[in-house]
Amino acid sequence: MYAVVATGGKQYRVQKGETLKIEKISGDIGSQIDFDQILMVSDGDRVEIGQPLVENAVVHGRIVEQGKHKKILVFKYKRRKRYRRKQGHRQQFTAVKIDDISV
Repeated sequence: MYAVVATGGKQYRVQKGETLKIEKISGDIGSQIDFDQILMVSDGDRVEIGQPLVENAVVHGRIVEQGKHKKILVFKYKRRKRYRRKQGHRQQFTAVKIDDISV
């Protein structure tokens, strides 16, 4: 069984037992989190697509980590003009383990 969940402006395909890194959500490690914006649910035989959301569908999970991704470099450069700007960025994330998908 899998579901498509919308959170943090993105959509994720999730299954039970899977761990995924999403945009930062406030909460402590070990706390429960429920995703109620479910766009699609499939159990192998039957597919239910929402208009725009699936009614009475919830994905239950728990927070396993709060952290930062690897650093990316933002480098702006204009040739022959002595213009160079270097900046680093580390995006924060929340790792969530999916416990259950209920319809």
